[in-house]
Amino acid sequence: MQQGFSWRVLVFITPALLIYGVFSAFPLLDTLRLGLYSADETGLRSFSGLANYATILNDPQWSASFWNAMRNNLEFFGVHMLVQNPVGLLLAALLSLKDVRWAAAYRTVFFLPTLLSVVIVGFVWQLILSPLWGVSERLLAALGLGDWFAPWLGLESSALVTVSLMSVWQFVGVPMMLIYAALIAIPEDIIEAAIVEGASPWRIFWQIRLPLILPTLGLVTILTFVANFNAFDLIYTVKGAMAGPNYSTDLLGTLFYRTFFGYQSQVASPTMGAAVATLMFLVILLGVAAYFLVVQRRLQRFAL
Repeated sequence: MQQGFSWRVLVFITPALLIYGVFSAFPLLDTLRLGLYSADETGLRSFSGLANYATILNDPQWSASFWNAMRNNLEFFGVHMLVQNPVGLLLAALLSLKDVRWAAAYRTVFFLPTLLSVVIVGFVWQLILSPLWGVSERLLAALGLGDWFAPWLGLESSALVTVSLMSVWQFVGVPMMLIYAALIAIPEDIIEAAIVEGASPWRIFWQIRLPLILPTLGLVTILTFVANFNAFDLIYTVKGAMAGPNYSTDLLGTLFYRTFFGYQSQVASPTMGAAVATLMFLVILLGVAAYFLVVQRRLQRFAL
């Protein structure tokens, strides 16, 4: 017998809906609205439609900054996909083995950096990599690799990759724990049957365990995508709002910050900043939609 809707449920969901509406839904809608306005010298706003977006995408100065930030964001995401997630998969696979001693301690050590403040992480890595007082040069020299040292944070060619690897070091524990949970959830009967059939551990991993955790790997990928295209705090901590040198570490988040709040010689423009934020939202929305409409369905069918 079906039960009707209980109005008592509203007592429990209304506070959550109010908090979500006030702190998430309303700011998002207001940002979308603000991006459709422009302001004159006096601060008076008037409806301008898509003029702000046309300026960002077509004006030479604005478009150069926007597409530079977009390329850097894609590179930032690429480093995490090529380094963080494979390392997380490797650590999860090793820690899920039965004969690993102190596995719980290792999981804690690898996950611990994610609990640290980004400010602390950025400051510590700046001290380590500093050419003046950092220890990285002496460590490389002790290993016979002293010629490899360079002021990586000060070079346009290496600054973004260096900051990306800082982020990888801090957050590699997140994919590790997600993948680890998926690996230990695989039924032991399947693994034992493969062992009886004579399958090697390598074959068991590639042909049994890995296909069964593909939905989790897809989830890790989309979480990485969303987090990387919302990235701001580490870049701001290490390189400042100017995202130097010469905007080589500029991401969409730092571009939005300078546009909305203003910085040094750049005048604040809340309407243009809202347009940049809206474009960030659309990029993330398209990525998430592509994942759920295309990738997730294929991964689930493959896993089944």
